[in-house]
Amino acid sequence: MAVDPRRISILNDIPVSPGPVVYWMSRDQRVADNWALIHAQKLALERQAPLIVAFALAPSFLGATIRQYGFMLRGLAQVRQRLERLNIPFVLLQGDPPVQVSRFVRQNAVGALVTDFDPLRIKRAWREKVAADTNVACIEVDAHNIVPCRTASPKLEFGAYTLRPKINRLLPDFLTDIPLPVQHPYTWKNPSSSPFDKGGSIELLVESLSMDRRVGETSVSPGEASAHRHLHDFISNGLSRYDDLRNDPNAGGQSGLSPWLHFGQLSAQRVALEAARAAGGSASGDAFLEELIIRRELSDNFCWYNLNYDRVEGFPEWAMKTIAQHCHDRREYLCSAEQFENAATHDQLWNAAQMEMVTSGRMHGYLRMYWAKKILEWTESPEAALETAIYLNDRYQLDGRDPNGYAGIAWSIGGVHDRAWGERPVFGKIRYMNDRGCRRKFDVDRYAGMWLFSRTDQP
Repeated sequence: MAVDPRRISILNDIPVSPGPVVYWMSRDQRVADNWALIHAQKLALERQAPLIVAFALAPSFLGATIRQYGFMLRGLAQVRQRLERLNIPFVLLQGDPPVQVSRFVRQNAVGALVTDFDPLRIKRAWREKVAADTNVACIEVDAHNIVPCRTASPKLEFGAYTLRPKINRLLPDFLTDIPLPVQHPYTWKNPSSSPFDKGGSIELLVESLSMDRRVGETSVSPGEASAHRHLHDFISNGLSRYDDLRNDPNAGGQSGLSPWLHFGQLSAQRVALEAARAAGGSASGDAFLEELIIRRELSDNFCWYNLNYDRVEGFPEWAMKTIAQHCHDRREYLCSAEQFENAATHDQLWNAAQMEMVTSGRMHGYLRMYWAKKILEWTESPEAALETAIYLNDRYQLDGRDPNGYAGIAWSIGGVHDRAWGERPVFGKIRYMNDRGCRRKFDVDRYAGMWLFSRTDQP
């Protein structure tokens, strides 16, 4: 099956030439259900050329710790094993990604470079630099979104209500089964040494990385196989109850798929296909697909068309106006960065949410909103609140540094994808949340006890 041309963006004006085809894997770290890999193999087969998958391991990335690097590398080790069975070598490059990828392309007389779509500024800059610095065709394939981001909308959308009809109109074209890559018949004659070569130890590689180790790895099992097991368990045991249980942190009603989706170890398109087949048309199926498709792809739209997605300047005009009017309002509580990070505020529910994230690498979706809004309420400015929320989210969440995270924080603190509400101190017209509202939805004391039971330093 050919890749829909609407998924494909040409990054420079250089034609594809003879030589190996390289798939620069970045956002979509999987072998199955990967349109970028499918397109790269198609180019290689047409030219009877070897296909190589390369991953560039940056020495640091937006505050990620060993928690995120370990999860990613263990997943990539499984990618290498699966590719090896298809006669497709996997090469791990270490260092500044655009420099390392450009060097690899030049040294190996590459004929075409295929890579992933990613809306984040840093990834966009990497792609642009490689496309400009190499005399090789550079091709981007959106394998992360079901409806490609540029195709879904040519502009920044106001909210889910404006993007939803555009995506729903295109879903029949794009929500299709995805072919698997085939055994590649053309062998690369110049394999390079890599920590993932046979005999290489993923443990030694993870141990060798120089980075912050104060945030430890979690018990969540990485990789495609684990992702698909978790998906099938959710489809079988959780999807039918999703609409009833998703907003109760005590019920275990969410899918829990976000770490694998974030690292691209699981395709959102595969999840949508399985969920639609199992529960399409039901209230729970529709609620899950709304979040998986519309809300996720709205986040990519936000980050792609708004380069200030992690800054106050990226908030809508009405929100910037209202927070400016209330920036000097008296705060009942002011919490330091250390109090936030150490879950040592005056609010037991907030502390429990923070401890869930620090301990498990996750936080329940409903509580992420409460968590971020209280940071706005207890800091001296929206700028400080945004910085604090992004720092904590990206440091502790397995799915940090993601468009979903940036959009969710911007919704909570800056009214992005929301509307103006009744005016109140500190928040202005930004939507407000409090403990009482949470108590109407779930057993707050039970949740707090679950995550604070082992602590002896609670205020």
